[in-house]
Amino acid sequence: MNHAQAISLYQPMLIRIAHQMVGSLQDAEDIVQDTFLKWLSIDHEKINNTKAYLIKSVTNNCINHLNAFNEKKKEYIETYKSFEFVEKDDFEDFDFSNELSEALKHLHRKLEPVEKAMYLMREVFNYEYEELQHIFEKKKDNCRQLVSRAKEKLTVDKFKFTIDLPTHKSFMDSFRKACKLDDPEELIARLNREIQDRKKS
Repeated sequence: MNHAQAISLYQPMLIRIAHQMVGSLQDAEDIVQDTFLKWLSIDHEKINNTKAYLIKSVTNNCINHLNAFNEKKKEYIETYKSFEFVEKDDFEDFDFSNELSEALKHLHRKLEPVEKAMYLMREVFNYEYEELQHIFEKKKDNCRQLVSRAKEKLTVDKFKFTIDLPTHKSFMDSFRKACKLDDPEELIARLNREIQDRKKS
């Protein structure tokens, strides 16, 4: 069996295995492709069972992928936990405008307006779900689902985005004001406008 035949024969099976392990078809296809590329570069005379070798290689690569994903997830969690370390009265004493700007940009990139609104008010300003359902006119269970979905999206590394810099700066100003004055009313109004604008588009 030549290389092309082996790839044609084993690729569907390997993608199924990888997909079951990592939960993403795109990632599974990338992992299998990388596995085949490495397999093509080695001495095949040292491989007694090609099928077993490829399955083991894909499995190991999936484990490495999941470990890397978990590390990246921890990094994101630490990034957003950093909001909690800021005393509101001392907000202007911290020179982390760039870090804050990048964190907020990440929210814009990854989340729909309603997800971003729920995430910010729940995770940063500690609003209860009962409060969120009245502020954004959503059922409490839906609020929980939106926050959970936002957290999941924030752990995914691959994204494409465009940022409207003037709009981003204005949003950041509203966020800083909410933190400094402990009054997110202006920020909530802005978040609600974004949600309504998205519904119209």
